[in-house]
Amino acid sequence: MIKKEMIAMLLAGGQGSRLGVLTAKVAKPAVAFGGKYKIIDFPLSNCINSGVDTVGVLTQYQPLRLNDHIGIGMPWDLDRNIGGVTVLPPYEKSENTEWYTGTANAIFQNMNYMETYNPDYVLILSGDHIYKMDYEVMLDYHKANNADVTIAAMPVPIEEASRFGVVVTDENHKITEFQEKPEHPKSNLASMGIYIFSWPVLRDALIKLKDQPNCDFGMHVIPYVHENGKRIFAYEYTGYWKDVGTLKSYWQANMELIDIVPEFNLYEEFWKIYTKSEALPPQYVSADSKIERSIICNGCEVRGNVHNSVISANVDIAEDAEVHDSIIMQGCKIGKGTKIYNAIVAENTIIGDNCSIGVGEYADSKLSQKIYNCELAVIGENSTIPSGVTLGKNVAVSGKTELSDYPDGKLSSGDYIVKAGEI
Repeated sequence: MIKKEMIAMLLAGGQGSRLGVLTAKVAKPAVAFGGKYKIIDFPLSNCINSGVDTVGVLTQYQPLRLNDHIGIGMPWDLDRNIGGVTVLPPYEKSENTEWYTGTANAIFQNMNYMETYNPDYVLILSGDHIYKMDYEVMLDYHKANNADVTIAAMPVPIEEASRFGVVVTDENHKITEFQEKPEHPKSNLASMGIYIFSWPVLRDALIKLKDQPNCDFGMHVIPYVHENGKRIFAYEYTGYWKDVGTLKSYWQANMELIDIVPEFNLYEEFWKIYTKSEALPPQYVSADSKIERSIICNGCEVRGNVHNSVISANVDIAEDAEVHDSIIMQGCKIGKGTKIYNAIVAENTIIGDNCSIGVGEYADSKLSQKIYNCELAVIGENSTIPSGVTLGKNVAVSGKTELSDYPDGKLSSGDYIVKAGEI
C-alpha cells in the first residue's frame, strides 16, 4: 500500500451561480483571474508550495474546461507516478449512484481514492478562493495540539459573520461551539472552509453520516465530530483571503492586483502561483496608446487606451478605444472608438465600433437582484455586441446579439439580453 502523510481533497464542482453569465458554461474554479490564471490555480499552487503532492480534484458542474486546464498536473509539478493530481468526477456505481449532493457526500464517494494512500491526515479545500497559505504550517499546528480536526479561520467584521460558519474558541483556540451561518453570531471568527482531519476521525464521520441527505462539512460533519467529544481547534489565519463568489467581490479582487502596493502580490519569488500557459507572442502596444496601472498579458494588441484594468491574453483593443476599471478576458476584441467602464467581459467576446458600455445611472436588475446588484456591466463568453450600441450599468448580456435586440440602440441600466440556450 502507498503511504502518504497528508493528501488534499479539493472541492471544485460548484456552479458559482452568483457569478451569473460568467459561469453559465464553466465551473467557478475555472473562471479566469488576474489576467493569466484560473481561480483553481491558487489552491493547487498552495498545495505544491506546501509540499502536498497528492491532490484529488472533485469536479461536477461543467467540468470540461476545468479538466482540460488541470490535465495531468504538469504546471504545478503534480504529474507524478505516485500521487500527483487526479480529477474525481461522480461515477456510476453498482448501487446508489448519485451526483455529489454536498461537500462531505462528495468526499465520502471518493473513500476508495483516499484509502489508496492510507493517509495520516486529509486536507479539505475549496477550489474557489483566492489566497496563499502554507498548509504545512497548519499541519504542524494540528499535530502540536494533538487535534482531531483543525479549521482554518479568520476574523471578519461582526456584521458580516452571519454569511459564514462561525467558530467560538477558548483561550487555547480549542473550538467550543460551531455556528453555521447564524442569525446572531457569537463570534467574528469565520471558517474558511479549509480543514485538516486526522484520517480515522474523518473516515468514521463520513461512514456514520453516509445516509445524511446533502451531507455537508459545516452543517453535519463538524457538529457530529464536536458532539462526539473530538478535539477541534481553530487555526487563525491573518493573510489575504477572498471568496470571489459574487460579481462585485470578483471584480474587486482583480482590481486589488493593480494597486500601487497590492495587498495580494502575484510577483513573490518564494510563493509562486503556477498555471497552464499557452505559447503566445509578446504583447504589442502602439505609440499612440496610453496604458495606466493595468495588467496586460501576452498576445495582446493595444492601439487604444487602458486605465486601471486587467487585460487577459490575446485581447485586441482597437484605435481610440478606451477601457476603464474593467476585466477583459482572453480572446476578446474591442472595436474602434468603443468606451468601456466598470465591466467584466468574458472570453472571446466581440464588441463592435463606437459602443459605450457601463454608462448612465444605476438601476436595479430585471434579471436577478441577488446576482446583479452593483454598477458592473457583465458580458458572457462568446458574445457579440454590434457597433454603435450603448449598455448601461448593472446589465447582463450573453450570446450573439444584433442591433435589432437593442431598442433605440440601447440596453438600459438594470436590463439584460440573454439569448436562448445561454443560461
